[in-house]
Amino acid sequence: MITVATWNVLHRVHAENWYEDVSARWPNETDRIASISDRVAKRSEQIIALQEVSGDQLASLRAAMPDRTFYTLRYPRVPKLRRGPTALDDRVEYLVLAVRDSGREIAAEAFERDHGKGVLVVEASGFTVLATHVTGDQRRWEQLGRLRELAREASGPVVLLGDFNIDREVVAERLGPEFTVVPLPADGLPTRPRDSGAKSQFIDHVVVRGAVASDAMVDSADGLSDHNPVRATLAPIEG
Repeated sequence: MITVATWNVLHRVHAENWYEDVSARWPNETDRIASISDRVAKRSEQIIALQEVSGDQLASLRAAMPDRTFYTLRYPRVPKLRRGPTALDDRVEYLVLAVRDSGREIAAEAFERDHGKGVLVVEASGFTVLATHVTGDQRRWEQLGRLRELAREASGPVVLLGDFNIDREVVAERLGPEFTVVPLPADGLPTRPRDSGAKSQFIDHVVVRGAVASDAMVDSADGLSDHNPVRATLAPIEG
């Protein structure tokens, strides 16, 4: 049995370009980065997937979590600020897996038609773990196909963790019946809160194959990001 979590921590450049409420709430990015690292370091999950990690944030996480092994995908695309200078020293963007036990990296690739999204595959704690961030437009279909392909290459239990930018039902349909998109409490927090618009507020998922999930929950980010963390407990299916 293992515990897992996934959280899109919101890259500062994306916050300044699109989500001014977060950047306004946290005018000092150094303070926000430190608060995020403190939150992640205090989490008990054995495997934690993080999306939209800046270079500054990654350095802070490594310093705050010396007991963790980090696996990273550095995206070829570097976020560009639409107006003025950014508060970051290192605005490179990463996909990150922080694991309590050391593992083995299998693959790390940006998606073919979006070099700012991708997938990181690591064997750890008896699972093949796919950390991902999927594009929020029609490119998602080929990306979900690539995730399905990578997951099917693995033997043993598999877990996919990340920001899929689409709701649970669509992810389940595209990945196929061998995968289970873990349901979240209907009366719980959304994974991506929104004040308006028709887009789903449940777009961050834990997906399993060859395993069962329990205790799935969304925790509050308390305004540190535009996403809330998702966690679950997983047990491999024997036989």
